Amino acid sequence: MMRFLLAALFAMMLSLPALAESALTNVDNTALQALMGRGVPVVDIRTPGEWSQTGTIAGSHRIMAFDERGKLAPDFLEKLASVAKPGDEVALICRSGNRTAVISKALTDQLGYRHVYNVEKGMNRWLGEGRPVEK
Repeated sequence: MMRFLLAALFAMMLSLPALAESALTNVDNTALQALMGRGVPVVDIRTPGEWSQTGTIAGSHRIMAFDERGKLAPDFLEKLASVAKPGDEVALICRSGNRTAVISKALTDQLGYRHVYNVEKGMNRWLGEGRPVEK
């Protein structure tokens, strides 16, 4: 029994660095502004219709992740990789933070991204706070 506990503890200790490196962080708009000030790219994953309806954050990259029916855009990962590689920091924003939560989790859990920031409440909060957009 003692050997089992020691083995389990050792296995947990070995996994700690991997857990510490994995970074999916939910951020608010104040934190997003700070990230942008440091040069972290912002990727707006909404649809072209949503971009034209509300505008986008100045300097953000428009890369649609899901089409209007909820299907993953086949070129999303390729386009994202042109903006941020798995070792790079990247902030993701959508309308409400729901789609980016899904994409952020997939990027960190399955695709090796280690510095992903999910903007909570998305563009709804950004606009609600009266923050600027470009059309």
